[in-house]
Amino acid sequence: MTSPAIGTVDTGPGITLDRRLFGGFVEHLGRHIYDGIHEPGHPSADADGFRTDVVELVRELGVSTIRYPGGNFVSGYRWEDGVGPREERPRRLDLAWHVTETNEVGLHEFAAWLEKVGSDLMLAVNLGTRGTAEALDLLEYANAEVDTAHTRARAANGRTEPFGVRMWCLGNEMDGWWQVGARSATDYGKLAARTAKAMRRFDPDLELVVCGSSSRTMPTFGAWEREVLAHTFDDVDFISCHAYYEPIGDDAQEFLASAVDMHLFIEEVVRIADEVAAERSSDKRIMISFDEWNVWYQSRWNAIEGSQPRDEWPVAPRLLEDVYTVRDAVVVGDLLITLLQHADRVRSASLAQLVNVIGPIMTEPGGPAWRQTTFFPFALTSRLAGEQVRRIAVESATFESTRFGVVPTVNAVATVDDAGISVFVAHRSTTDATEVRLDLSAAAGGRALTVTEAHLLHDDDADAANTFGDPGRVAPRALDGVRVEDGVLVLPLPAVSWAAVRLS
Repeated sequence: MTSPAIGTVDTGPGITLDRRLFGGFVEHLGRHIYDGIHEPGHPSADADGFRTDVVELVRELGVSTIRYPGGNFVSGYRWEDGVGPREERPRRLDLAWHVTETNEVGLHEFAAWLEKVGSDLMLAVNLGTRGTAEALDLLEYANAEVDTAHTRARAANGRTEPFGVRMWCLGNEMDGWWQVGARSATDYGKLAARTAKAMRRFDPDLELVVCGSSSRTMPTFGAWEREVLAHTFDDVDFISCHAYYEPIGDDAQEFLASAVDMHLFIEEVVRIADEVAAERSSDKRIMISFDEWNVWYQSRWNAIEGSQPRDEWPVAPRLLEDVYTVRDAVVVGDLLITLLQHADRVRSASLAQLVNVIGPIMTEPGGPAWRQTTFFPFALTSRLAGEQVRRIAVESATFESTRFGVVPTVNAVATVDDAGISVFVAHRSTTDATEVRLDLSAAAGGRALTVTEAHLLHDDDADAANTFGDPGRVAPRALDGVRVEDGVLVLPLPAVSWAAVRLS
């Protein structure tokens, strides 16, 4: 066991947590929609064809706002295809994922599913193959209350009341060569600005998200953000960040440093946005919508993507169905800690994705639904996180990262509300156990603290996973030895672990 990790909770006023940080992402991709959330022939299906076992798991996961319908899919999507009588909806080729889209599920059906799971809708508009006019048509169809051709069509399609969508994404990953309709920063910035200005003529209080770089590793990262914001700064509220992580070779320790990359990503985007503000002598602050993040084994996808038959356009094939390990779940928990630490600027985030496609929930057609390992840190953090975020300065053992230099083995954050304190801790070491000692006395305001919940996500086999054959192999267990000593929370943590503790 290494020497104890020592931390003190920030005693400042804290950061007000926007619950949209616990958002999700649903794209028309693979088996996410069809055979995932929607399977009319399933024993658990409701009258609308939605799997109620999946609904229950999404509610347990605790996602607040869900981004839809993409993702790469949206850059070729005609939203009109997904409304009206189902038997009249066209089948289309989806160029993003080389599949056939049946359009059986569209805006109305997805909004009905959101009501079942208790989440809000965040809509993306197509700025790949389409533009401002089509975005305005969708906005009017979704949100208008007065009598127009679009609101009459909406009523004829079963919805008299507006959908009331407040948050809108202006395209998706428009700098990516893989994106249908990809554009330069200048061309996209001008289009996004025109579209944002027009949408605000309809409703100035909409919250608009402009596309940042699709990855921190893009060669244009930084320059893209600066150029796009030069055009859109006055017209948008958020800029997006997207990041996916996977092991680099066989170096598990390096993989466990992934949250450091997310931290640097956020800091760099914030710096650029604030420099653009300073150039305008503006006190406006552009917030971050980290609307795609997860562990994703992209190397596996890249290895098979080129071998797919190009003359076949299947419906809802099995794509991107990663099976997640305990190690993956610890990284996801650490990424959540990092998002919370930056809650002053990250006001929205979307775990990508939710079901089957790199998702915390898996399903089998006609069969069960189960929780992947990554389900647990998200569900626990969403449920236990309080109203105010408090950063924790931790001194711990370190390891040497080839990308980031010296990295602490322990990362932690706390939240505070009237009922108590929640603490979330990731232990990144692959070899040694540790004892974490966090001074909560000041944050507790002199009140005595009692541990009411203490959860540990760990397994002696860091590669353990939940599968169709063994869906309950991994689950959080009670954290043994947790205690409070004179206002100090003591957590004994094994290597490669994540913990959540609630104190009243």
